[in-house]
Amino acid sequence: MGRALGILTALVIGFGASVSTADDESRPNILLILVDDLGKEWIGCYGAEGIETPHIDALAAGGMRFEHAYSMPQCTPSRLTLLTGQYPFRHGWVNHWDVPRFGCGAHFDPEQNASIARLLRDAGYATAVAGKWQIDDFRVEPMAMFEAGFDSWCMWTGGEGGNPGSDERYWNPYIAAGDASGAAPSTTYRGAFGPEVFASSLIDFMRSHRKRPMFLYFPMALVHSPQVPTPSEPGAESAQERHAAMVRATDAIVGRLVQAVDDLGLRERTIIILTTDNGTARNISGRRLGREVRGAKAELSEAGTAMPFIVNGPGLVPEGVVTEALTDFTDLFPTLAEFAGAEVPGDQVVDGRSIAPLIRGEADDSPRNWILSLGRGPAVYRDGRVVPAQPYIDRVIRDQRFKLWIGRNREPTALYDLQADPGEERNLLNANDDPEALAARDRLLAIAATFPEHDAAPRYRPNPPQPWDRPPSHRRPPGNDPIVIPPRSGEP
Repeated sequence: MGRALGILTALVIGFGASVSTADDESRPNILLILVDDLGKEWIGCYGAEGIETPHIDALAAGGMRFEHAYSMPQCTPSRLTLLTGQYPFRHGWVNHWDVPRFGCGAHFDPEQNASIARLLRDAGYATAVAGKWQIDDFRVEPMAMFEAGFDSWCMWTGGEGGNPGSDERYWNPYIAAGDASGAAPSTTYRGAFGPEVFASSLIDFMRSHRKRPMFLYFPMALVHSPQVPTPSEPGAESAQERHAAMVRATDAIVGRLVQAVDDLGLRERTIIILTTDNGTARNISGRRLGREVRGAKAELSEAGTAMPFIVNGPGLVPEGVVTEALTDFTDLFPTLAEFAGAEVPGDQVVDGRSIAPLIRGEADDSPRNWILSLGRGPAVYRDGRVVPAQPYIDRVIRDQRFKLWIGRNREPTALYDLQADPGEERNLLNANDDPEALAARDRLLAIAATFPEHDAAPRYRPNPPQPWDRPPSHRRPPGNDPIVIPPRSGEP
């Protein structure tokens, strides 16, 4: 515990964070819900067919629904971008790396990286997290969550190398819990359904800390594979049926959390943000706006990057708004900081822009005129460090109308007019007869030219070697070769 407090002190000094003097009553609670592996084709208010998500839809109807919000294409890049406010090319987690499973010293190091949770805690917020983490190994760092900025946690760390029982996140989940006073070892919760355990922990935290401003982060385990039956639909059998059941369970848990906020009398000063970390798993298909959509997790089509993004807060967020404003995951850090009255240290690099004025109805548009998505496939272990699988990973950058694909050689590979061609089927990169497309190509290329020539590597002090350290055999990440035509499943 002494080490954890020492690290926290060093972080406060090192990053220059200061506790806000704003009146607690004027600062909203923030509930950030991050669904795992779920595209728009499974959310009713985004035009999904054959599935009902009434609680999520109610958040959208009573708040603000974004049409153009980019996550990163895969888990680790998205989650680190959310925490740090930096693009993967800057924070270094360009590829996926399952820390508890692969180890090799890599981990999320809060001494060398920003954390939105730490910033908000330093500003006087009570902070809690429940769900999936996967970027630290609690066997090696039992207080990792506290060091990242959370006062309380109830987490599935991820499947641990050498420990088969740790793979369970749903039925009989393997969960670690703790708070500032210490951490309990991970244990199996016999007979329990993990997502319900996680939700209960957040509700308990709300009840205990409701007189303080709170930051509640819910990186859900749902709906990531394996597809399993849920408590309300134990008879679901096929992967597709179980996935649909898991979507309905996700919606029900969202409803349960919102009801708890209501019951505790916190609704009028709580901002709820719901989004997802990337597209649906590729073995699952959904239907949206009259089209069949194959899951596009880890792909750069719109079905893999343009995610649901809903903000709700009665009296704080205008109701019934559908916005075309652009935003991506880097914007969450400065936006949440502005909500909380937390000052981002001047020497801290943040790629995002605050969209708090837009969310509060004080601005008509986002400060962004482009958004970016990159980061997928497995990282590699080389010369004692976890590093990107290639110097410059392929990426997509878009404005309100056009989307440019850029390959690993930093050259453009495709350009699409998303208004006329939402399925990304007609490549306009060399359409010399279309001056608007050519102008968009040059405009987006000029933006991309401001990015570093080589992607950064993750910043961390290596953890001590462990007997279970085992880097995965390197596979070339999807999209390692220049891509010209995206999958046909791409959709808006």
